[in-house]
Amino acid sequence: MTVQTKSKQRGISFIGLIFVGGVLAMAGVVAAQVFPTVLEFMAVQKAVQRASAGQSVVEVRSIFDKATEIDAISSITGKDLEVGKQGDKVVVSFAYQREIHLVGPAFLTLKYTGQSK
Repeated sequence: MTVQTKSKQRGISFIGLIFVGGVLAMAGVVAAQVFPTVLEFMAVQKAVQRASAGQSVVEVRSIFDKATEIDAISSITGKDLEVGKQGDKVVVSFAYQREIHLVGPAFLTLKYTGQSK
């Protein structure tokens, strides 16, 4: 029967395991709250791309508002879009931010910007 000394033992302690598990759980909770905002950003990108087919500012905003109803976009409306022209192309740009409450007075602020291609 061999007895191993503490210096030869390897691995993670129970306290270390609890700490790593807690950090992973907190990261998972934050990721679960961030993921829907990323999906919404991708939906906004698609809606802006569709809206850039319009010829006037009113038409662009109308197309975008219809897309927001279909894709359930709540962070931005047609009024928040900046519509301009580069050459003969209509360029639609947007910027908005989302805040995610973490704990107490701490918030995670996500800033999204983009434009049509």
